[in-house]
Amino acid sequence: MSRNQILITVVIIFLSFAFTRAANSSCPINFDYAKTCKWDTSLCTRRPSESGNCCQALRSVFGIGLAQHLKQTSTFYLPNASVAASCISDFRAELGDMSVPAPLVSQCMSNASDFTASPAGCDGIETLSDWYEKVGRNSPLDSSCDGDLSGLSRCSLCVDSGMKVNTKLVSLDPNNSSKCFYFAVLYAAAIVNEFGPRDPRTAGCVLALPVASPPNDPGDSEGPKTLKIVFGVLGGVIGGVLAAIVMVRKWKKKKGNSNNNNLSISHLTSIVDRQIFPNTGGARWFGLAELEEATDGFSQRNLIGKGGSGVVYKGILPDGAIVAVKHIQDFDSRGDEEFTNEALIISKIRHRNLLPLRGFCVTSDSLLGKRRFLVYDFMQNGSLHDHLFLQSRNRPKLSWPQRKNIILDVAKALAYLHHEIKPGIYHRDIKPTNILLDSEMKARVADFGLAKQTEEGQSHITTRVAGTYGYLAPEYALYGQLTEKSDVYSFGILILEIVSGRRALDMSSTSSVLIADWAWALVKSSNAEEIFDISIREEGPKRVMERFALVGILCAHVMVALRPTISDALKMLEGDIDIPTLPDRPLPLSHESFRSSSQYSSISIIERLGSSSRISTI
Repeated sequence: MSRNQILITVVIIFLSFAFTRAANSSCPINFDYAKTCKWDTSLCTRRPSESGNCCQALRSVFGIGLAQHLKQTSTFYLPNASVAASCISDFRAELGDMSVPAPLVSQCMSNASDFTASPAGCDGIETLSDWYEKVGRNSPLDSSCDGDLSGLSRCSLCVDSGMKVNTKLVSLDPNNSSKCFYFAVLYAAAIVNEFGPRDPRTAGCVLALPVASPPNDPGDSEGPKTLKIVFGVLGGVIGGVLAAIVMVRKWKKKKGNSNNNNLSISHLTSIVDRQIFPNTGGARWFGLAELEEATDGFSQRNLIGKGGSGVVYKGILPDGAIVAVKHIQDFDSRGDEEFTNEALIISKIRHRNLLPLRGFCVTSDSLLGKRRFLVYDFMQNGSLHDHLFLQSRNRPKLSWPQRKNIILDVAKALAYLHHEIKPGIYHRDIKPTNILLDSEMKARVADFGLAKQTEEGQSHITTRVAGTYGYLAPEYALYGQLTEKSDVYSFGILILEIVSGRRALDMSSTSSVLIADWAWALVKSSNAEEIFDISIREEGPKRVMERFALVGILCAHVMVALRPTISDALKMLEGDIDIPTLPDRPLPLSHESFRSSSQYSSISIIERLGSSSRISTI
């Protein structure tokens, strides 16, 4: 072979390699739909200062292309970072023709790996075949996310199904599941819904696309409002916060500048924008600067409470609203889980006896690390714990009518969580510090960081033990079996604390005494009146007061089957149904008969540790 022939061959091979590489890195998605789909472009053009809202919108528009790609290729996400970078470039060019600033697109879509397939992304799922192997062909999404999703009820049903599938995937591989909810989103939009991801009804619900002029649902007068809710909220809170944390860590390695880090996370965690949340009670994202200003730099004089997972400050917003800012200080992954869990749970429920959520703040910098805040309405009268156990001149003892109403308020809140939400929610941490009192002394149940949502048909959940010593039901503390009656047990302990003014565990003697055992002994010896705080013994009808004490003892029974449901307990408290004859209780666990018995060792240890400690064990 001549020298020229060798040279020509090398050139041909080089050009062939170059063309092949270029073809392999070209984007398989055509983004021309961005010009025709009805999304609110003003978020990125007329209001560029609201970059968080723009980023959420851009990711939703980009998500339409990813869903279309899944529909055409049966593949989740893009094959590699090179292809993803090419797609981001094409997307930026398409939006440039629509007057969306290119730097803003680059800022919002800075990490190509967010859109790249990875075996570690979600339990090894990369293709539809993988999905069907893990989830099956008849998942809740398949039966709930088809058809017109513009109505509130249909969209809510779809998102509940997404939650169920996400829970299943996370349980399969808890260490590599931060993107699982996005897989559910793409699957619902691309495969399940027959209208496809480009349809505004599908994109508005499933992909949280901010729709400019959504079509009305003839059967739902709230149709125009509902297209902006649900999957954007849940997808953001579940996956987005976790993804943001990972991305901020990467950003910090590159930068190390605290201002840049705060700026970065403000964009990356624009998961729930202010146009979505008015549909779920008005909660929104707060900037760190807003909260610092509201609390005077988180000053000590605004500190109003401390708990196992953080501290709470009083703050005043620019509009004059008084708020409580909860700073989550548990910096490990469990803290993030409890933060997202509380945000999720409280954002989707509304009840007069549940503490309303105003919003969130997520930030991170190189000096202070990651910081999480939840913003609530301020409860003027503080916690029930303070009124029961921290007496002062400015805080008179609770009267019997106040105690009775607080018990009824908590019962109504739990009845709502257990039976009026489908599937039900178990709070897992009912205790006086988590019961707040508003200006009219109405009780509000708070702190949903440990709450668990069930699945339909489940009789119980086997889960890690979490809660507070003294309030844990025995079957839950010993075996991790969580049922609605675990909350009922805690509620029974709470009733007895409220009526007596005593703590759940009396640690004054050598052996701790559980309040339910103490109250039962008094009833059994016909001295029930001694259960009540001396300050209220002459205030109320004796039979009514005794009824409340008996319901408390019954709810806090050691045997699950002997406890009433919370709905029946509420009826007993209100006198609508009779209280059954109280069954005998086993000997107290502190009784000398059990001191050498290993059968009860874990509970004995729990009792000796006291009622103020919050536990979280596997």
